Amino acid sequence: MLASLPADHLTPFLKCSSAHLGAWRWGSTKACERALQYRIGERIHGFTVNQVTPVPELSLTAVKLSHDGTGAQYLHLAREDGNNLFSVQFRTTPTDSSGAPHILEHTVLCGSQRYPCRDPFFKMLNRSLSTFMNAFTASDYTLYPFSTQNPKDFQNLLSVYLDAAFFPCLRELDFWQEGWRLEHEDPNDPQTPLVFKGVVFNEMKGAFTDNERIFSQHLQNRLLPDHTYSVVSGGDPLCIPDLTWEQLRRFHAMHYHPSNARFFTYGNFPLEQHLKQIHEEALSKFQRIEPRTSVPAQKPWDEPREFQITCAPDSLAEGPSGQTTISVSFLLPEYNGCTREAYFSVGLQGIAEKDVQTVRDMVDRTLDDVIEKGFEEDRIEALLHKIEIQMKHQSVSFGLTLTSYIASCWNHDGDPVELLKLGSQVAQFRKCLEENPRFLQEKVKQYFKNNRHKLTLSMKPDDKYSEKQAQMETEKLQQKVTSLSLEEKQQIYEKGLELQAQQSRPPDASCLPALRVSDIEPRIPVTELEVVQAAGDTPVQYCAQPTNGVVYFRAFSSLNALPEELRPYVPLFCSVLTKLGCGSLDYRELAQQVELKTGGLAAAPQVLPDDSHLNTYEQGVLFSSFCLDRNLADMMHLWSEVLNNPRFEEEEHFRVLVRMAAQELSNGVPDSGHLYASIRAGRTLAPAGDLQETFGGMDQVLLMKRIAEMTDLQPVLGKLLRIWKHLLSCDSLRCSVNATAQQMSQVEGAVEAFLRSLSRTEKEQRPMCPHVVEKPAPKASSGSCPVIRRLVTDPTFEPCQMKTHFLLPFPVNYVAECIRTAPYTAPDHASLKILARLMTAKFLHTEIREKGGAYGGGARLSYGGMFTLYSYRDPRSTETLQSFMKAIDWAKAGRFTQQDIDEAKLSVFSAVDAPVAPSDKGLDHFLYGLSDEMKQVHREQLFAVCHEDLVDVSNRYLGARRSTHGVALLGPDNVSIAKDPSWVIRQR
Repeated sequence: MLASLPADHLTPFLKCSSAHLGAWRWGSTKACERALQYRIGERIHGFTVNQVTPVPELSLTAVKLSHDGTGAQYLHLAREDGNNLFSVQFRTTPTDSSGAPHILEHTVLCGSQRYPCRDPFFKMLNRSLSTFMNAFTASDYTLYPFSTQNPKDFQNLLSVYLDAAFFPCLRELDFWQEGWRLEHEDPNDPQTPLVFKGVVFNEMKGAFTDNERIFSQHLQNRLLPDHTYSVVSGGDPLCIPDLTWEQLRRFHAMHYHPSNARFFTYGNFPLEQHLKQIHEEALSKFQRIEPRTSVPAQKPWDEPREFQITCAPDSLAEGPSGQTTISVSFLLPEYNGCTREAYFSVGLQGIAEKDVQTVRDMVDRTLDDVIEKGFEEDRIEALLHKIEIQMKHQSVSFGLTLTSYIASCWNHDGDPVELLKLGSQVAQFRKCLEENPRFLQEKVKQYFKNNRHKLTLSMKPDDKYSEKQAQMETEKLQQKVTSLSLEEKQQIYEKGLELQAQQSRPPDASCLPALRVSDIEPRIPVTELEVVQAAGDTPVQYCAQPTNGVVYFRAFSSLNALPEELRPYVPLFCSVLTKLGCGSLDYRELAQQVELKTGGLAAAPQVLPDDSHLNTYEQGVLFSSFCLDRNLADMMHLWSEVLNNPRFEEEEHFRVLVRMAAQELSNGVPDSGHLYASIRAGRTLAPAGDLQETFGGMDQVLLMKRIAEMTDLQPVLGKLLRIWKHLLSCDSLRCSVNATAQQMSQVEGAVEAFLRSLSRTEKEQRPMCPHVVEKPAPKASSGSCPVIRRLVTDPTFEPCQMKTHFLLPFPVNYVAECIRTAPYTAPDHASLKILARLMTAKFLHTEIREKGGAYGGGARLSYGGMFTLYSYRDPRSTETLQSFMKAIDWAKAGRFTQQDIDEAKLSVFSAVDAPVAPSDKGLDHFLYGLSDEMKQVHREQLFAVCHEDLVDVSNRYLGARRSTHGVALLGPDNVSIAKDPSWVIRQR
């Protein structure tokens, strides 16, 4: 909920997506063995042990307990993973769309009995070394997770989370700020009109600019119409103003009780300490109740149903004639899903309205074919292989993955431990198939063909949709305003001033626990690397890691020789390369082999800024994949075929891939508008900026829209063919492998064979870029061969200011201002990194979120030295740019304390020291040429930053001439910007 970047309201589709079950698998005996000592019936700090279960496939031991006094349920997953996680979840079942659970999730984190300061949650982001802090509202539960590697930090965060959840202040002014309020447009001027304001109100207005979100919300509401799933738990912007402060308090009293809670801990910290603290600080103060929050089963339908809904036309996708969405969905009452009863949906996006019936017929025909013929054995094996490799793949946030994975099942009293036993589930599935070869066909017939609880939902664009939504909001506002008495209007004005005064008052966070800078490890752990030359002259970096039998392979191919007119097509090339088919395999056969033998083949465009020069960068493509060690030869053979023999002649499938890529980009803009604004704002400030806009900015979104609308794609395929020919230059490739030490000899042979199989282009190929410099990367180890990186540089580049407004049909804005500062190895970079966190926590959060009503905002510094101020789902636009200027003035004046600086350092180090998965160790050295020694120097520079340094960089960089500043805004028409000739207005 409250991170500066969005991660809040879990949509039905998102929550139903398969869990990414990565795992730390080595040395997991210590924590597991300790947990195995517990005995059924044993009582520990007010809890009773109910079950102790080893789950060997995930290298963990599950301990289920219940609290004697309240009946609260508790699950501890003991595992030798230092990134420990806590979460508490409550079943929250709203009966209307006023957004009570979502607004409550925000408001409980605004202060509590023990920590009554304003916004303790955000303040703990700067007083802790947490690796994750957030809160989520799903359709029928609310989840509060955090994770950290520091035991003292864990206790501090647990204390704050417990007090927030069970003893919140729930002040009326916090409800006004976070939920919704009527307030004068200018709170200081009662003559200005009354308008709706509030963080959640604006967040949900932004959320429902996403047509995928609109569709998925309607699908759940229509398929499960009998109870809580018929409403919008996050809040419908037209219903949010119906929620009162008293209703919010009642919702908390009913739902946030230990008897309705499920506690979860994960990792290698001792369970006893967790139980003691939870019992003493929270649960001992409650008595057991019978929660009335259960969700009844949906009554099955006698006949299928159909509905049609509308949405706004997607201005970034193909023309409106091809913007219809349709799905066919079935209720699956016997299965766990993102709701009490699972549902299965299949459909298409981006079709013509006339093709709706064709899609429906296709679904029916496919089901009939499957019932008659069954599934190919290789297809089944590919999916089972996917489960196996997910269990072995190692993620740094495994605890978070697990708490999210079990949340819905556990929420409805399912057994979370059974859900974790993936190995036994796969074994049971194989047994069913063995005993009855028609097992899957019978299930398809039962759950799909003969299922009357079937919903066909279609959505088409309506040119007047946004206008109608705005009109309904206006009518709602008028209804509220006209019902007010003069006395109530005066109270609203006074409350607005009171809220403004509260937001402007310097906060006192002294009641909150905190770590000290001295708690931060002074040195980074060393990562052992070795670089050798393979197949003659290709450098290969080897990093021995406990990867649990998985091999991770990457290859980087420089594109310095690529003609400029081909650059915009590199992202499309990467998107389709591994999906078009290769050699003797068509695209279906290739997809099946990829799933059967690997964890996926991926290609991604890269713009890698230099560590010491702002006008220098490397451009290229990163290829990456992973596989079980037994499939290594097969994976490398697939890469050889993909790179040597791609099938660019498959035009019809290419057309489908183009439309999918264009639609995906368009769908992502509402969720990532601040990122697009940031990229655009930095476009003219460094040579890499223009390429970053070309590869990943709004220019790429608009290019893909144009390509998707082309009738003849042959010219585009011709460009991709030319890019392919440039990729495999002899002197532009480098590789990296992460695997166990025992696997390395096998891996070296496979990589050597792969490199020798590549059809290399001639070495004499001359770079098209005017300036290419060779830069040796720091040696990985004493015996390693050098890696020469070829960087593009422009010694004559001069930054210039550009202000761009992308006109988009959103009711909210995304604002960014970008400033050219200092590269990674410059001493000023460390000061600027601390300054960005300081400005976010101590100024921008208050100005942009609390006062301005935006969902998020802040400042950050990129590796390439771009300092960005941004806002997300922001009701304001040019006013936010004024807030950015105020923030810079605040920093230049040095209006912060040593305590503020120390807190900013803690927050920065929590990111710098975030756990790195075995698959990613050494990646900074491979891509950027960053050695452990360089990182250690940067670390010491961060420790040394002082007040004087921060004021100095504020004045020298942030207050510098405007040519080093760029501005971009994504959002609706803006009268003041339209009149200002300094802005470039871009239509979609």
